[in-house]
Amino acid sequence: MFRTISTMAIAIACTAVAACGTATEAVSQPTIRISTAYELPGDRVYPEGIAVDPRTGDTYVGSYANGAVYRATPGAARAEIFLPEGADGRKTANGLKVDAAGRLWVIDSTVGVAVYDTGSRALIARFDIADTGPRLVNDLAITPDGSAYLTDSLRPVVYRVTPEQVTAAHGGKADLTVRFDLSTTISPHAPDAFTLNGIASDDSGRYLLIVDMNSGELYRVATAANSPDSIRKVTMRGADLKYGDGLELHGSTLWAAQNSSNTITRWKISDDGATVELDRKVTDESLRIPTTLVRSSDRTLVVSSQFDKGGPMGPGTPTMPFAVLMVDGI
Repeated sequence: MFRTISTMAIAIACTAVAACGTATEAVSQPTIRISTAYELPGDRVYPEGIAVDPRTGDTYVGSYANGAVYRATPGAARAEIFLPEGADGRKTANGLKVDAAGRLWVIDSTVGVAVYDTGSRALIARFDIADTGPRLVNDLAITPDGSAYLTDSLRPVVYRVTPEQVTAAHGGKADLTVRFDLSTTISPHAPDAFTLNGIASDDSGRYLLIVDMNSGELYRVATAANSPDSIRKVTMRGADLKYGDGLELHGSTLWAAQNSSNTITRWKISDDGATVELDRKVTDESLRIPTTLVRSSDRTLVVSSQFDKGGPMGPGTPTMPFAVLMVDGI
């Protein structure tokens, strides 16, 4: 049973290709509904990442504040603690993914990424950045060959971990290594600006889409070695992705969470990922700084972080309970 938070007028959720200027146009657009999918236990959760296990439908949510990971089974009204805060020295749990083998990948933003068995909850392997310079490992995507690609918001790079590296780690630690360098591609920015954030793979694993939350630009990165024009800026039509955080890509449709603007957008992809066009947009304060989203059983689940209410983005008091939202109509 979902508790409705907000039902908005259709005019708020316009498409990019047609302004909502007439009653006829407005009626043709489905109603946007924002409701609570399930609650998260704790009063200092400040969730950031979410992942769905494609085998079971379970979703996993990470806490940026304490590194805990929560799990919600399908239909549950409240998530349970899956990995307690501070487990394995983890201080944050932001980017999350479950791969086809049932392994949960959990990013600790200033360290690297850990891989867990979702059945036993055992730590399988851990990949850490070797040097001590500024870093903020943020999000990840897993391609069909089992490779994980991770963004860094303070370094213009994308790391990669292959299945062979996971096997070779044998439950221990290994270095997180750079696969792509976007320093000559991304737009100029202040040295301390957060840049690369959300990342998603196309269904075949041939390319990645990566958002620069500072400029609002989107980049296409070919995964094949020695691919010509392997890193390029995507042509965007109808809007940009300023404050772009989590991305979700299925077929020719891309969804994005834009955190500070309390916005969820849906885009149509063409030209083999070289062009995206805004298809639908919803902006509502009840999203409470959406950091990412995931599609599960045709539902769009959105992480409501409340980062601006006593979290990493500002002082204040969060609204209880922390929750994962469901957004219908997007």
